[in-house]
This record gives sequence, structure tokens and C-alpha cells, in this order.
Amino acid sequence: MQQPTAKKPDTQAVVDKKVKDLMRDWRRLVEVPYTASLAHTMNVLVANCVVAVPVAAPPGHWIGAGGSMIMEADKSSGVVRKHYIGMVTMLDILAHIAGSEDVHDSSGDLLDLDRKMAVPVSSIIGHSVEGLSLWTLNPNTSILDCMEIFSKGIHRALVPIDGQVEEAMGVKLVESATSYRMVTQMDVLRFLREKAPEIKEILRQSVKEMEGINENVMAITDKTKLIEAIKCMKSSFLNAVPIVGGDHVHTQLFTGRGMKLVGTFSATDLRGCQLATLQTWLHRSVLDFTDAVRNSSLFEGSVAFGRELVTCQPESSLEEVMEKVVSKHVHRIWVIDEHGLLLGVVSLSDMIRVVRHSLLSQLQTL
Repeated sequence: MQQPTAKKPDTQAVVDKKVKDLMRDWRRLVEVPYTASLAHTMNVLVANCVVAVPVAAPPGHWIGAGGSMIMEADKSSGVVRKHYIGMVTMLDILAHIAGSEDVHDSSGDLLDLDRKMAVPVSSIIGHSVEGLSLWTLNPNTSILDCMEIFSKGIHRALVPIDGQVEEAMGVKLVESATSYRMVTQMDVLRFLREKAPEIKEILRQSVKEMEGINENVMAITDKTKLIEAIKCMKSSFLNAVPIVGGDHVHTQLFTGRGMKLVGTFSATDLRGCQLATLQTWLHRSVLDFTDAVRNSSLFEGSVAFGRELVTCQPESSLEEVMEKVVSKHVHRIWVIDEHGLLLGVVSLSDMIRVVRHSLLSQLQTL
């Protein structure tokens, strides 16, 4: 019987790709200065449709996140122009909005949200795990090594352009380049979707078969107030939580598996929401808030920042799930059964992890 051979060279062609192959358009790096206010930073996130930005400061006055020294230098003279001191994400801003006890009154209301959003962005770096370290990836790093980093929950990394880089991957304590670009988990998923014909045997498997479902999913109820949802996400370093129906406590997270999924709340839902408007919504239902966001009633202009409820079932193929992630531009897919009950979640990290494992398994047969 003739043995199939097509998948081997196709697989090899995929794994031979480099980080630079993920970044065909080489988008300019979106960043903010260390003096930017949080309100300005949110405006930058909205205008550029991103959920995180690096923070730049003058060289010689800062210790970078994790002790890193990631510098941008003039191409001709080599003089250092700026130092990237950390990454600020929507979760950092959420954590700051949730705040400490000294910015709440006895009823738990936030005091002067405008004042809280006027602080410099440099003052909140490190509220989330991602903000505590800056990752860099050499443009010539292999796709498999890149996937290894992103499979462990690292969401994005800086890629030096025209830099003197010796190490292939990881956190570099000292880095200097004339400019940087950003590569993200979503870039990897887009690349894999484009390579679907070459890795079709991998992508046709179900997320259940590939063990890509995380069943330990924490949820909030449809009666949870917006401010309580923000506090819950802050305490657990979660970028998003499912909203389920039920009579659970409305002020804390609980295991959502087996509950009816009715919505989702993400840190990105707050992008573009005017601060005065946000203030009026803090003590209203988070489900009502997400519905209003989805209908764009909280925002000026025609861009809707709310996300529809994107789900799959355990039997859904990885290709189908990947297509939903990329086309809907979401960072997780809730897994439900035929009755709409929550079974778990498939994250970008999970997808990258299982594809990488399968690629390595196929390479071992070459």
C-alpha cells in the first residue's frame, strides 16, 4: 500500500518559517511616552485597535520591566534615543480603575474617575503579569521557538529591526535597535490559518481530541455589577470572564462549568467608553453594559467595540475555532454543549500549544 508523503514536506515548509515571515506588512510600533495619562493611553489603544502598548522613556533614568534594557538607537550615530520600560495593557488600566481602598468611599463608589485616569501611565506598569516583563524575539527566530513562547501565555513581543541581536529568543536584558515592531499571538494564528492546506491533518482534529480545552473557567453572573466584574478581573489577572445565569454570589468569581452561558465581558469592552459614561455604568449590570457596548450606544462614531458571543463545541475542528478567532478578532472561544452550558475555554495560548505539539510530532517522523 502506498504511504502518504505529501504532509512531510508541507509540514517542513511550515516549520522552516521565521518570525519575520509573520510580519509581512511591518506595521509601525504603537507606543506611548511615560508621561502620557491613562486617558490618553486609552485613546491610543482605541485609535489603533490594540489592547497593549509599550511605554517609552528617556534613557538612563529607568529600570525596565524585569530589569530589561530595551533601547532604540539612532541608525547613523548609535546614540540611544529611548528606553522601553514596560508594557501597559487594558488589564493594567482595569486594575487601576478598581483601585485601592483610599479611592473608594464607604459604599464602594469610585471617587473622581477623571482624576484616576489623569495619572501618568508609568505609575501603573506592573499591575498585570505581562507588564512585569518585556520580551524580544529575533526576526530569524524559528516559528516553532516563537510558538513555544506564545504557548506559555506570553501574548506579544518586540522584534528589533536592524539590531545587533545574538540570542534567538527570550528576555534580553540588553537590546539595542534602530526600531522595533510587535509580533503577537494573533499574528501566529493568522499565519497558521494561511498555512491550513499544509497542516490540514492537524487542523481537522477537534479541540477535544487535541486537548485544547481548559475546563477550569471562572465566571460571573448576569447580575454582577460592572464595578464588581472589574474587581474580580483585577484580583485574578483575567482579561475576560464569561457571564452565566444563576443564583451565585454576584461579587466574586466562581467555577462556571455547567452553567448557562449568556455573555462575555472583556477588558477591551472598556475601550472608547467616555469616562463620564463609564462612571454612570459602574453600578449597573455588566450584562446590560456589554449589550449596550455591542449596540454601540455608549460610543461616538460608527465603530462597535463590543464583541458578540463567540462559541464552539468540543467536537468543533481546530480549523473552525481558529477561523472564528481570526475573523471575529477575539482572544478566546467559550466551549459550550448543545444546551448552551459552559464547558470550558480555548485560548490563543491553547491553540498555539496544541498545533506546536502536533508539528513536533510530525517532524519526528521525517
